[in-house]
Amino acid sequence: MKKIAPAVVFSALALAVGAASAAEPVIGLITKTESNPFFVKMKEGATAEAKKLGAKLLSAAGKTDGDNAGQVTAMENMIAAGAKTILITPSDAKAIIPAIKKAQAQGVQVIALDSPTDPVTAVDGLFATDNYKAGVLIGQYAKAALGAKKPVIATLDLFPGHPVGAQRHNGFLQGYGLKSLDAKSNDLAKPDEVVCMADSFGDAAKGQTGMENCLQKNPGINLVYTINEPAAAGAYKALKAAGKDKDVVIVSVDGGCAGIKDVGAGVIAATSQQYPLRMAAMGVAAGVEYAKTGKKVSGYTDTGVTLIAAKAMAGVDSKDVKTGTDLCWGNK
Repeated sequence: MKKIAPAVVFSALALAVGAASAAEPVIGLITKTESNPFFVKMKEGATAEAKKLGAKLLSAAGKTDGDNAGQVTAMENMIAAGAKTILITPSDAKAIIPAIKKAQAQGVQVIALDSPTDPVTAVDGLFATDNYKAGVLIGQYAKAALGAKKPVIATLDLFPGHPVGAQRHNGFLQGYGLKSLDAKSNDLAKPDEVVCMADSFGDAAKGQTGMENCLQKNPGINLVYTINEPAAAGAYKALKAAGKDKDVVIVSVDGGCAGIKDVGAGVIAATSQQYPLRMAAMGVAAGVEYAKTGKKVSGYTDTGVTLIAAKAMAGVDSKDVKTGTDLCWGNK
C-alpha cells in the first residue's frame, strides 16, 4: 500500500504548566492521527498525568492511520528533544520496528498503547485492550440479538495486516460461533456467512462508502461488524439512506462518549468499551518511573473492556448506556 507523505504534528504540551526544568522527565506520545476522538482522549489522559507527575509531554501524530513515515519522524524528533520514554500507537506494526530498535539502542524505553507491534515483544511493554476479547463480546451479543435469523454479515475492517483490526474481526466471528482464526493471526477470517468485507480505516466517510458497496453486492445483509464507532456511524448513514436501518444490527468497538450516545439512539446495538485515558496515564507513569529508577515496564497489561448495550440479551453480560456514559474512555 502506498504510504501518504508524513505530515507530523509536533507540540510541547507541557508548556501549559510552565517552562520545563532540566530535571523533568521528558515523555513522547505518538498517536496514529490527531483527529480520531480515541487518540484525542488518549492525549488528554497523557497530558493530565504528565501535569500530575511533573513530566514534560511531547505529542505527535501522522496525517492518517497508516502513516508510518510520520511516526518514525516523530520518534526521531522526540529523542532529539530529550525523550527517554516513547509511548506509541503503531500505525504499521512491522514497519515501525527498525525505528523502535534504534530508539532502544539509545536507552529509550518504548511502550505501545492500544495497538501491538508485530512481534509484540519488539517494545518494552504494551498497555492495551484485549482486542480479541472485545470482538468476542460483540460477537456474542450479535448472535443473541439476531436470534434464529441466519446471519448475513458485512465487516467494515481497519486495513489488511493490522493486529488490532485482525483481533477484533476474528474475535467477533469467534464470539458469534463462526469459523475464525485465533488471536495471534493478523489475517482476517472469512466464513461463508460474511458476504462482504471492506476497509474503512476507522473513518466515517470510508465506512459509509464501504457499506454502500456492500449493500450493492448483497442487499440482504442483516448484521454489520465495524472496527470502530466512526465506521459504524458511516455504515448507519448508508443503511438509513437505503431504508434498511431498522433491519440491520450494527456492533462495534471503542466505547467513546459519542459512540455510547449512538448506542442509546439505536444507531449501534452494542459496543465494546475500551479505556484510552487509562492506557495513556499508565504509560506516562511508567515513563516517570523509568526516569527516576531506571526500571522499565515488561510485557502486556490488559487495560480492560466492557460490553455496553441499550438492550440486554439473555446470557450475555453487558452494562447499560448510563454506565457506558459514566465510564466513557475515563479512568473510573
